[in-house]
Amino acid sequence: MKFLKMHGLGNDFVFLDHFSVAADVNYPSIAKKLCHRQFGIGGDGLVVILPSTVADARMRIINSDGSEPEMCGNGIRCFARYVYDQGIVNHNPMSVETLAGILTIQLTIKEGQVQGVKVDMGEPILQAELIPVLAQGEPVVGETLEVFGETFQYTAVSMGNPHCIIFVEDLATLDFERLGPAIEKHSLFPRKTNVEFIEVNSPKELTMKVWERGAGPTLACGTGACATAVAAVLNHKTEREVTVHLPGGDLLIEWGLDNHVYMTGPATYVFKGELLETEN
Repeated sequence: MKFLKMHGLGNDFVFLDHFSVAADVNYPSIAKKLCHRQFGIGGDGLVVILPSTVADARMRIINSDGSEPEMCGNGIRCFARYVYDQGIVNHNPMSVETLAGILTIQLTIKEGQVQGVKVDMGEPILQAELIPVLAQGEPVVGETLEVFGETFQYTAVSMGNPHCIIFVEDLATLDFERLGPAIEKHSLFPRKTNVEFIEVNSPKELTMKVWERGAGPTLACGTGACATAVAAVLNHKTEREVTVHLPGGDLLIEWGLDNHVYMTGPATYVFKGELLETEN
């Protein structure tokens, strides 16, 4: 079984191209093996390229723990670059089917090379029961949660997957490794949640540290950056277009006046190879 390794700002994925050839694969099971950084290829998740009856192609994303999130912003940028470069989709923009719906992707191409990827991530979901979060406010802004005896104000946003955004004064002093998993599994979030801790640099810049649901700490999270930009506007902290600084690099996020969130960032190839053991 052939594979490809790609990353978006260090958020790395193992890709399986099953667009043209059907494969009898238990994807959640194989994801845990392939994504293991000692006994497999290593990655934050597995991305599978599949045909679609409603879009140009379909993306499945499986986390390193075998769970299947609705969407992955960094993963879909890599997905779009690959299917364009391989001629699977030969037009621009393109549509991609995900569990979060059908998304539109625009590639920036110079001299035949993909230089960047802009994704229309759709409209943010702000209704508590749809995020989902056990809270009363709509939007869920400035609500409180308690972990380890500490109280935090949070904003909840879904970009097809749930996010809990917490603004802090200083990321450097944050007990990230302790708080991240505790909030991910907090009883307020019936389907668990991604957790973003945010430091506001200016009305145009944010710095973000993310604990991803099912993956733990990662260098970048595209849907998290989008949810964070929305939360920053809702909390009157930034303008509608911001640069989000992540450990792996920067994303440009715009919450447009059409209520759609647009994410622009890179998609990078790492290497390709063939699995020597392919049992499910």
